[in-house]
Amino acid sequence: MKTLLLYEDNAELSESIQSMLELNKQVKLAGAFKNPVEVNDHLKNLNPDLLIMDIDMPGMNGIDAVRKVRISHPEIPILMLTVFDDNKNVFDAICAGASGYLLKKHISTRLFAAIEDVLEGGSPMSPSIARMVLSSMQQTAPANPYQLTPKEKEVLASLSKGNSYKLVADDLKISIDTVRSHVRNIYDKLHVHSQAEAVAKALKERLV
Repeated sequence: MKTLLLYEDNAELSESIQSMLELNKQVKLAGAFKNPVEVNDHLKNLNPDLLIMDIDMPGMNGIDAVRKVRISHPEIPILMLTVFDDNKNVFDAICAGASGYLLKKHISTRLFAAIEDVLEGGSPMSPSIARMVLSSMQQTAPANPYQLTPKEKEVLASLSKGNSYKLVADDLKISIDTVRSHVRNIYDKLHVHSQAEAVAKALKERLV
């Protein structure tokens, strides 16, 4: 049985959700709170498997709470509750580390499915929010985080094929000394000490 914590400041809605959760024998509500100001204490004392978190709450909103939780408990799933879809608050909550969200108008029909989805590692969200998150990641992710030059990338790509320095030199029409110079720069920029480390890092992080 999975244990849950609920954070919802609307008393009527909170009671309704609590009543619904009592009907589900697969989960147990360990606590319901009006705001997440003491969320870290709740996590420590109640050890829940999932947080259900409203976005708009007094004292501390759900987005700030997600950021706070992610510092101390990066692994715990957090399902956000929201009135509006496709808004900046939902987007900010997901970017802060929320696992997904559920529209309040769908609680009566989709709450259990959303809980199951999140507990299994899913991320329920609308396609429009997913596109916003993806677009944000593409805009903020550095295209060349190690500042490799085009020629250094070519050398690294050639090394990744298993080529020797001589074959790299022949392949790129440069001298072996130039290859060695590029390799030294690559090692410095990638913070590695061998060709194997450089190639492994390049492949793992898709640098080539």
